[in-house]
Amino acid sequence: MRKSHKAVAAGAAFLVAGAALYGAGAATAGQSTANSTHEPYNIGVLVKDIDTYYGTTADSDGVYQASPDSPYAEDLARIDADARRYIDKAARKAHRHGEKPAVVFDIDDTLLLSLDYEKRTNYTYNSTTWNDYVNKADRPAVFGSPELVRYAESKGVEVFYNSGLSEGQRAAAVANLKKVGADVNLDAGHMFLKDKANPPAYLKDCATAAAWNCTTVQYKSGTRKHIEDDLGYEVIANFGDQYSDLEGGYANRTYKLPNPTYFVS
Repeated sequence: MRKSHKAVAAGAAFLVAGAALYGAGAATAGQSTANSTHEPYNIGVLVKDIDTYYGTTADSDGVYQASPDSPYAEDLARIDADARRYIDKAARKAHRHGEKPAVVFDIDDTLLLSLDYEKRTNYTYNSTTWNDYVNKADRPAVFGSPELVRYAESKGVEVFYNSGLSEGQRAAAVANLKKVGADVNLDAGHMFLKDKANPPAYLKDCATAAAWNCTTVQYKSGTRKHIEDDLGYEVIANFGDQYSDLEGGYANRTYKLPNPTYFVS
């Protein structure tokens, strides 16, 4: 299931009668202005800011890509450097104490970048077009993330994936992660996806075959709890582009990757 609740969406234009504006004392000669301090950020300016942040350009195939010299890439590099230092230290500590350290990664816009989809759909979501996009299995990597996956593995840390993608999108997710070089533990025992038709027992408090009622936080934290309590790992770090990927506990440290294109509550 695709992430929803877009932060960038079509705004509504509010038309206020001139007489009402004059009555509110907001009119000036030749111009009427709403007497409000709550006008949202202009969506056209916001889109330009997002493009500047990503350094968005279309490649030779017309696919929108982020620039490796962009502020987005710089932010990711800082997160990556900190995460590597922490993973190295936390892994050595866990091994000394006889624990099994693990890291958990979200997939969409944590490992695989969806910028081209966002640009082409004007930052809106449609389940059919999103599914088609995912099943192409051709998204580029989020800068540095596949390397971080392999780095964690090299330190003796078990890698897990905890994604809002559906069970029906598993094959495409695996193929895409292999393509970008995140070819670590891509089996069903390490990659947790939403299976609404047959939810796992550890989500029984919010999901059954008859009804899926899990919030994003319930689903993701419940999966991390399963990794710790049932599988016996210590989740030393959890990576995601949404705060809802990270909330709910069951991780010693969380890393929020930048994503200004949508918001998931």
